[in-house]
Amino acid sequence: MAHRVTLIRGDGTGPELAEATRRVLEATGVAFDWDIQDAGVDVMEQLGTPLPDSVLESIRSTKVALKAPITTPVGTGFRSVNVAIRKELDLYACVRPCRSYPGVRSRFEDIDLVVVRENTEDLYAGIEFERGTDEVAELRNWLLQKRPNAMIKEPGGISIKPMSVPGSERIVRFAFEYARANKRKKVTAVHKANIMKFSDGLFLEVAREVAKDYPDIEFDDRIVDNMCMQLVQKPELYDVMVLPNLYGDILSDLCAGMVGGLGVAPGGNIGEHGAVFEATHGSAPKYKNLNKVNPTALILSGELMLRHLGEIEAADRLNAAVATVIAEGKDVTYDLKDDRNDPSAVGTAEMADAIIAKLQA
Repeated sequence: MAHRVTLIRGDGTGPELAEATRRVLEATGVAFDWDIQDAGVDVMEQLGTPLPDSVLESIRSTKVALKAPITTPVGTGFRSVNVAIRKELDLYACVRPCRSYPGVRSRFEDIDLVVVRENTEDLYAGIEFERGTDEVAELRNWLLQKRPNAMIKEPGGISIKPMSVPGSERIVRFAFEYARANKRKKVTAVHKANIMKFSDGLFLEVAREVAKDYPDIEFDDRIVDNMCMQLVQKPELYDVMVLPNLYGDILSDLCAGMVGGLGVAPGGNIGEHGAVFEATHGSAPKYKNLNKVNPTALILSGELMLRHLGEIEAADRLNAAVATVIAEGKDVTYDLKDDRNDPSAVGTAEMADAIIAKLQA
């Protein structure tokens, strides 16, 4: 029976990556019934929104989506479509494995880390008050009544950092369940509880309580700035890391850098009633329609999706095929060559073809 999956083609290089990944996933022999949807800046020009209701309706129906990259303008314009999807569907857990692949340039070897990031709370909850508005003035006055010594300079904007017991508990429990299911040995909670005692402090307190339910898995915690140093100095000491939203976003890019960059960094966003799998990188609109960008991250996100669907054997074969193509270094995109100007570099579609050939060998 075919798996019903929403395929969101995205914008920029998204449609090229989506097509390459679709072909690779079908080459595993797993049957799919794709519901193809569009979102992003191209759709916004037509419909006035980058996230049509039909996209969310499709994911609610299929329960599983593979999403190609979508552009998020910096500073102005609409808020992130990625964030909106996670919020609307309550996809509270972001899972980002970071694994070393021989053949990918990196200063590190044998990295095997998993970042589990809370997706719905923290500063990314979007509770913001804009500079110069009556709202921010009212909030500032209220805060100064409660904290007369607070330094809240004008003009300025204010963002609120909500963190709850239920939100913290479910993400920490998700990290432990993930560790147990994937035979991981350790979970590390990452925080800034030494400074933010009532938000990050709550997160740490909850994490310590949840850890008591998993005596078979080692638990420790690290302050986020120290965690960054620890990862660079001795990454072998860490396994699964669970973090509030903002820190998880930052450290997932750090870990991606340790394994060669966002081009090989997959991700999944998972909730009680659905899951969306996506590459960590952006849409790279300057490369649109050039058949140039590396499809590995989205293909590996497809591998995560296969595991989520219970297609473990197909996922293992896909990972092996990707690893072999990268290690051989022949049919890979320019960013995976020793010299980025190497004329033997292949395009997005051709790298997908090479992976398909390995799957069918």
